[in-house]
Amino acid sequence: MLNQFHDILPGTSIPQVFVDANRDWQAALDTGWNVRQQAMQGLVANVARPAPPHPQAKLVTVFNPLNWARSEVVIVSAEQTQDEKACFWQIRDLEGREIPSQPHCWREGGKTYCQIFFQANIPAVGYRCFWLTPRSAGNPVPTVPQSGFTLENDRIRATIDPATGNLATLFDKVHKRDLLSRAGNQLQAFQDKGQYWDAWNIDPKYAQYPLPAAQLVQIFYEDRGTITTRIRIVRRIGQSTFNQVYALDQGSAVLKIETQVNWQERHVLVKAAFSFNINASEATYEIPCGAIQRTTRPQTAAEKAKWEVPALRWADLSDTASGNSYGVSILSDCKHGYDAKPDQLRLTLLRGSAWPDPNSDRGQHQFTYAVYPHDRDWKTAQTARRGYELNQPLRVVISPAAPSVPNPALPTSAEFLNLQANNLILTAFKPSEANPNQWVLRCYEAHGASANLDWQKCFNSLLRLNSAQVQPVNLLEQATAAPETRSMIGAWSITSFVVGK
Repeated sequence: MLNQFHDILPGTSIPQVFVDANRDWQAALDTGWNVRQQAMQGLVANVARPAPPHPQAKLVTVFNPLNWARSEVVIVSAEQTQDEKACFWQIRDLEGREIPSQPHCWREGGKTYCQIFFQANIPAVGYRCFWLTPRSAGNPVPTVPQSGFTLENDRIRATIDPATGNLATLFDKVHKRDLLSRAGNQLQAFQDKGQYWDAWNIDPKYAQYPLPAAQLVQIFYEDRGTITTRIRIVRRIGQSTFNQVYALDQGSAVLKIETQVNWQERHVLVKAAFSFNINASEATYEIPCGAIQRTTRPQTAAEKAKWEVPALRWADLSDTASGNSYGVSILSDCKHGYDAKPDQLRLTLLRGSAWPDPNSDRGQHQFTYAVYPHDRDWKTAQTARRGYELNQPLRVVISPAAPSVPNPALPTSAEFLNLQANNLILTAFKPSEANPNQWVLRCYEAHGASANLDWQKCFNSLLRLNSAQVQPVNLLEQATAAPETRSMIGAWSITSFVVGK
């Protein structure tokens, strides 16, 4: 817990502290990455796969760490030594049938690299295998139109202003709604200084000191095809460069904004602003294992003091008072400060305090946020799931075609665990500390409603837990009630169980 200290987490320590903290954090990240890779590779090694369709074929295994099935676009990377303008790889299912894919190739260090985008449907807490095989003829990179910047699929259509890089329009094709009242994803910069506790406090009057608008440096299509469309924009604020990619995938209602920033400003605050055709009396923010609503029309002194509030993976603005309720969620993978009006959500991206660390946050930043328009409210729209999906992407392992253990026993696709209820989110599934033959499962209810669990239907037979005893436990993994075959999970509750003999 040393590096969870309250001055380390928000970036309010002296420089020497961050030297140690960043070193320790990197070690923790490396350890976690290695453990996860070894675990996934161990599972892949035990997959009983059919004969490969080509001598150079490789096995692609896609893992889903979340407790619901997901159909998303996956990126597979490959190196090739042939024509730099064509991709000589394709994706096939385990029966050898080609799966529609979209290539992206580039030249680097004398070698040609390819990324192959394809749609994958992956079971809950599970995996599915595919083949990566050579293509007899190259798959040319699609021709990019020279005018107009549009991202469109069967769910939404977005256009980018070629003069500013802002979202010019965002249209929900399913519900026939024009969502933006003004430009979206505006990078709004403000002077932010005059506070004694510089790193701790945003200037309460920052909005009175706007800085010049971000200047567009470059805009171009990075990819455009049936699987994904990606438009890259480069903008500048002061001495800082914002390099962003608008990404819209096949079948998705989530417009991602992948961001890299070389941040050099001092005493500057930057927000991403979205103004919607919505009139919401409240905004909802994710908190640990739950959500909280706050007014968008503050009246009391306490409400007015909350002009900047925290959230975890998402914030939502929904107009549920009208008969035709509708809303928009902003998702984020690591940015947590928001402000809201009845028709606007803004996400704080960066600021540049100079004390106690004169170089606080200078340098490279990488993060992703996204816009998710939806019918009715955030619960119906499963916004909590969309937030988790942004933060926990599908994982890809590429391995040789032949299994690496004798007599492999795992199928080419498996769902290990499914909690069934749409409002339950799995937070832990781990071996018991006391008994290696038992498992601890922890979940929480995310919508403020109850949920039922039928334990006989939750586990894949591969885990040999279908007839196992399930007993409620506390965080110390001590029994708190008698064993159950069915469990009722209360609204907003965090619940743990031990599973096994």
